[in-house]
Amino acid sequence: MKIVQALNDKELQDAYTVRHHVFVEGQGVPAELERDDLDVEAHHFVGYLDNKPVAAGRVRIVDHYGKFERICVLEAYRGKSLGKELMLAIEEALVAKDIRRAKLNAQTHAESFYQALGYQTISNTFLDAGMPHVTMEKKLIAKTS
Repeated sequence: MKIVQALNDKELQDAYTVRHHVFVEGQGVPAELERDDLDVEAHHFVGYLDNKPVAAGRVRIVDHYGKFERICVLEAYRGKSLGKELMLAIEEALVAKDIRRAKLNAQTHAESFYQALGYQTISNTFLDAGMPHVTMEKKLIAKTS
């Protein structure tokens, strides 16, 4: 999968399209909650297979950590480690900006996915957009060559 930071309108629209399919159409999240005011300050990433956008996510820099949000893969492409590829690419981008901590609010059904990537749960379960979530965090380490 080719992963890029969305730096133009087409790439940004591709990220929003993947998010819409996954969250609004797939999970029933209201469109007005899925797209929010934080999109303006976030760094958006989109993953392409055969030039088709299939994965997306955003990250915001908050208090010296990367806050992962809206991480998603189109249903037909799940189970192929694309979510892992996306997460690792975003983590690398954060480390390149000297950000060494990451945090996210995971839907509870995805908690084990993030645990496998080294994230630790640091909260009790809470509801966000009507779905159970937990807060997780990870220390980011620069890769050695």
